[in-house]
Amino acid sequence: MNRKKVISVCGGHKDTKFSADAYELGKGIALRGYVLITGGGGGVMESASRGAVENGGLVVGVLPSERKAPLDGYPNPYVTIPVYTGMSDARNAIIAKSADVLVALGGGAGTLSEIGLAVKSGTPVIIIGDTAFRLPAEMGCIAAGSAASALREIERILSAD
Repeated sequence: MNRKKVISVCGGHKDTKFSADAYELGKGIALRGYVLITGGGGGVMESASRGAVENGGLVVGVLPSERKAPLDGYPNPYVTIPVYTGMSDARNAIIAKSADVLVALGGGAGTLSEIGLAVKSGTPVIIIGDTAFRLPAEMGCIAAGSAASALREIERILSAD
């Protein structure tokens, strides 16, 4: 079976600091034929989703609410496949554990939980941006200075599989 690789992009739903990098990540993920998973909201998630969709990609949004009671701003307009979980923040486990690689931009509380879950699962984590924390490489964490650097790391990681 030829399963598509899945890349999770995580970051704050109000964060605009990383919009350009998130868009470039989404674009690069789509152009490489990978599937993008986000939390389906605004900010980093929306920028990455827009980058992917505008470049022919598939975006799965793992949403905190139920379909009949969506939260304002969820899903963002670029989510191709909305997955309504009704799980609130517990959905972060799905986002983190479904990925072949997780890329985090910034480091809010939700993003930190996704990083922790990914590390615990053995999923490689790439962190873009200046955060108040550093996770060691032996935990599967890689610092990247830009989307281009993160995409190179994704390629390196996936080629080793």
